[in-house]
Amino acid sequence: MSFTGRQKAALLLTSLDAATAAEMLKGLDPGTVQELAVELSYLDAAGFRDTRQTAEVARQFCQSLQQKPGFHFKDFLRDMLRNSVGEDQAKRIQREIQDLLQKRDPFLSIRSTDLQTLAAVLETEHPQAVAVVLSELPPKKGSELLGLLGEGIRISAISRMASIGSIPPEAKARIAQMVQTRLEGVGSAAQTGTAVASVRPEQALRQVAILVRNLDKEIRDDVLDAIQQKDRDIGDKITSLMIVWEDLSSVSSRSLQQGLRGIDERHLALAMHEAPEEVIRRVKASISERSAIMMDEEKSLLAAPKKEDVRLARQRILNALRELSKKGELSFEE
Repeated sequence: MSFTGRQKAALLLTSLDAATAAEMLKGLDPGTVQELAVELSYLDAAGFRDTRQTAEVARQFCQSLQQKPGFHFKDFLRDMLRNSVGEDQAKRIQREIQDLLQKRDPFLSIRSTDLQTLAAVLETEHPQAVAVVLSELPPKKGSELLGLLGEGIRISAISRMASIGSIPPEAKARIAQMVQTRLEGVGSAAQTGTAVASVRPEQALRQVAILVRNLDKEIRDDVLDAIQQKDRDIGDKITSLMIVWEDLSSVSSRSLQQGLRGIDERHLALAMHEAPEEVIRRVKASISERSAIMMDEEKSLLAAPKKEDVRLARQRILNALRELSKKGELSFEE
């Protein structure tokens, strides 16, 4: 049997649990919900609704998302709505969806904009606006964007990122709208991301540090020098936050092996005290089997080590990794 768009929508709902299906139907007018229920009842009564048919509709839906280029999900949603509620009603619902998404996250479409286009637009924006956009991008993408910006705007934006926490969400939303309007003027936009929120000062500095550490060594050194000249305390904080203890789980295996060379088993044992299992596993995999056994023996002898001793032992590892970073030899796993 060849299903209509409305029938496919009804079958797709049956592949979900009742609570999720109910959430999806919220916001639709009662008439539309009734039409979907009628179609589903008909398919069930006529013997066309079975596990195989439902699975096939779900498979087609997933396949359409994976294989076709572009924003095929949007095409699917548009066609499903058009077949279910008509052209005019479908357009209204889609406009409401876009409005809701924009209110939930003003930076949604900015995050997936082509970096070359975004860089061209931000080059002429105020450094504070650039800093806000950078703070809302994933770290890797933010670092790539920084590399495309001119030296002047790059350093000014990085300097301002330290004070992002003082900007209220409403102001961020206005900046997002301004940048989005300019992006639309050059014909570029798309969607994916997380919500806007206020950022604490220490979070802002950590964001800056992650962006800077992912830059090419030459650009990174220039940026750090410029920040140090402007504010030595902020520069030192950013440098220290580029590599923190929590980063051990994402440092590449090769870099971790290099960083752990020369650190004796006693200090390794102290550093691993109450460390996450994932970190302990990665450290053991980065040292020799003999060193791992000796580290375990040292660890078993530790009853209740002083917190300061544990901190200093971890600091040894971080210092070694920071030295690698200065040389441009530290890498991270995606």
